[in-house]
Amino acid sequence: MRRRKQSGLTLVELIVAFTIMLILTSMAVPLARAKVRAQRERALRYALDDMRLAIDKYKDYCDMGVFGPVKQGTNCWPETLESLVEGVKIGSSADDKKIKLLRRIPRDPFTNSNEWGMRSDQDDPTANSWGGQNVFDVYSKTDQKAPDGTAYSEW
Repeated sequence: MRRRKQSGLTLVELIVAFTIMLILTSMAVPLARAKVRAQRERALRYALDDMRLAIDKYKDYCDMGVFGPVKQGTNCWPETLESLVEGVKIGSSADDKKIKLLRRIPRDPFTNSNEWGMRSDQDDPTANSWGGQNVFDVYSKTDQKAPDGTAYSEW
C-alpha cells in the first residue's frame, strides 16, 4: 500500500529516459558541427570576394591613371592590403583626397585572425609564400579542408 502512494521514477524509467536523451544528443552534435562549418565557409567566401573585388578595383583605377604614376615593381597592383583600408591618394588631387577600397581587413573565420596569405603577380600561382612586390591574390592560411577534399587555402 505504501508504494502506490509514493510518486517518482523507477530505475528502469530513468535508464530509458537517459538513453533516449543520449541518442538524441549524439545525433544533434554532428548536425551542429556541420552548420558551424557551413557558416564559416560562407564567411570565408564573402571575405575573399570582398578583398579580391577591392584588389581588382585598385588595379582598374591604377590602369586608368587615377593614382598618378605607377610605382615600379607593383604592376598597378596594391602594395599591401592595409593600403586598401587606409586609402590611396588620388594623383591629381591637390587636397590629398584618398580612395578607400576596404573598410577593414576581414577576419579569417578559420584562423580567427586578420592575417591572410598573399600572392604577388610574380609569384607561382600555387606558392604559399609572398614575394612582397604587390598583392595580386589572397587566400586563407588554414590547413583545413572542405568536405569535398579541397583545401580552404585554394579557394
